[in-house]
Amino acid sequence: MNILAVNCGSSSVKYKLYRTDKNLQLLGEGLAERIGLRRGQIYVRFARRKPRIISKTFKDHGTAIKYVFEILQNDKDPHVSDLGLIGCIGHRVVHGGAKYRQPVLIDKQVIRAIRANARFAPLHNHLNLAGIEICRKMLPGIPNVAVFDTGIYRTLPAKSYLYGLAEKFYRRYGIHRYGFQGISHGYVAAEAAKIINRPFENLKIITCHLGNGSSVSAFENGRCIDTSMGMTPLEGLVMATRCGDIDAGVLLYLQDTLGFDTKQMGELLNKKSGLLGLCGKSDIRDILELVKKGNTAARNAIEVFIYRIQKYIGSYTAAMNGVDIIVFTAGIGQNSPYLRERILETFEFLHLRINKARNLKNQTVFSENNSEVCAMRIATDEELAIARSSLEIINSRKGTC
Repeated sequence: MNILAVNCGSSSVKYKLYRTDKNLQLLGEGLAERIGLRRGQIYVRFARRKPRIISKTFKDHGTAIKYVFEILQNDKDPHVSDLGLIGCIGHRVVHGGAKYRQPVLIDKQVIRAIRANARFAPLHNHLNLAGIEICRKMLPGIPNVAVFDTGIYRTLPAKSYLYGLAEKFYRRYGIHRYGFQGISHGYVAAEAAKIINRPFENLKIITCHLGNGSSVSAFENGRCIDTSMGMTPLEGLVMATRCGDIDAGVLLYLQDTLGFDTKQMGELLNKKSGLLGLCGKSDIRDILELVKKGNTAARNAIEVFIYRIQKYIGSYTAAMNGVDIIVFTAGIGQNSPYLRERILETFEFLHLRINKARNLKNQTVFSENNSEVCAMRIATDEELAIARSSLEIINSRKGTC
């Protein structure tokens, strides 16, 4: 049996195809990018073959996923091209609300919940749902599994997930901190423990998922105890287009003074704020180029971005009374030695020592051998985590594969 893992982002679709009879052997993978824009492309790689990039315009996520199935069907490997071998499709879903935190087989009720919770994750849930619906249409009768970004945070203590609001808002309306990007955080935290060959349950780990969306999470004794995102993915760090932490009074002021309604407010906070709002650019690479040219707004944006991350790392270190490992992952975390070094430069008091040569080479462990805190760069693999969770669901349903 094969498992297809599908990960729909705001303008991309990642996929990986695994063969389950060989311990989730990767058969092929790809990334469709710039969906809805001109000059889109898809990266394609199959096992033991050179990767290729195909120029292709995708009007929406459904079009991109249909093309993924076309690529699989046309492959020369029968283990890939036979879509009848796909026994399950696993999907990343950002928000399942209070009811759905664990991976679950997708049915009409689950779909209704994903759609209803799109108001809390407007940049993601609709796209996750689009991926689910096209896969169910393309391969009818094949079980689809939802793996929720909020799942890892079901271990948060009350002091972490409760807001300073009357209890009735929590009890009646489910208003509390859910956390997001948990599939990635959980994966790299567990991998970090493996890399240093120490039990996950005995470590204090801070994970920094830095990309278009960014967040920081803290793991103590094998459980996540806090995370920067809240009831929605707006809370926490300054991100590409999202504002992050903001005084609620600012929102009241905008509503009262400018007459913003909820739709306008959502558009502002989710799509027109963050780095984009601060300097007019949302891609960190473009912003760093502007910094080199002396652009003050770009420099301020980078400093705000770094400072917010430093504050969260510092607060989680205090909350856990120490830290053993700090992990960087995702597009910025994995690919920017400059930002990793800048972020960690204020933690010398923890006797954290960066090896600049290792950091520039993007090595997995880039701290000095005598550093009391281990600094790591780990490539996240949400699709592998999705496939593992989906396989567990199928095994529990059928007994065996």
